[in-house]
Amino acid sequence: MSEHMVPNFPPVQASLWLTLCGRALDNRLPQPILGDEMADELVRKLDYDYRKLNIPASSAIYIAHRARKLDEIARGFFAKHPNAVGLDLGAGLDSRALRIAPPPGADWYDVDFPDVIEARRRLLPATATPHDIAADLTDPAWLADLPSDRPVVTVADGLIAFLAEEEMISLVNRIIDHFPSGEIAFNGYSTFAVWAQKRFAGASTIKDVTKFPGFDDPRTPERWNPKLKLAREILCTREPEVARFPLGLRLANRLSALSEGLSRRGNVVLVYRF
Repeated sequence: MSEHMVPNFPPVQASLWLTLCGRALDNRLPQPILGDEMADELVRKLDYDYRKLNIPASSAIYIAHRARKLDEIARGFFAKHPNAVGLDLGAGLDSRALRIAPPPGADWYDVDFPDVIEARRRLLPATATPHDIAADLTDPAWLADLPSDRPVVTVADGLIAFLAEEEMISLVNRIIDHFPSGEIAFNGYSTFAVWAQKRFAGASTIKDVTKFPGFDDPRTPERWNPKLKLAREILCTREPEVARFPLGLRLANRLSALSEGLSRRGNVVLVYRF
């Protein structure tokens, strides 16, 4: 396969284009929220036609914003636990390891389907993918060879949408059983967000492969495992980066920020500790 050939992924794996192109489009804004130059470079190198995804500027900004929050969570965890293990579940073509620069004593693993991992190895520099695991996340075997005596920080950007509720619960429980302690962070999906995703043009490429029903109470995952506790609910409407949003989007977020309920309908990142 040519280095610059666009990989032909099946529908679930192809969802990575939405987040990759969202981060790339954010990087082209006058005031990027994430500033993911690697995503931008990759989309240009592949000459990927992102226009067919119908990503509005607001969605690109939201994609970049939640990625930034997940980066901050991982970076903060490594600051406290410099020998920790990091997991990016459903990593796609994200070069998160480049952005967060894990400390020398830490190990970072990107986990995704074998065809995605093959594309990562071909398209990303080695520094962007220090360890990779080619696996279906619903297969319990992929955790077997990972260290089990160190804390873990787990991030999942968009993954939850593509798992059935019981699959997500099983995945979280396997991580908790394998590691002595850690944090698990992912973007939340409210029931409204799931409803909207089925009707929003910018999500048309993924609406047929999303499975998660969503939840409105951030403490719902505490029922998945007795060790799991909500550590932080990040309502992105209330985060400082909103000040850098374009005017119309900034005003809409400022208004939504006045209501916890409205904020939960939008961009939310949830952090759980065990």
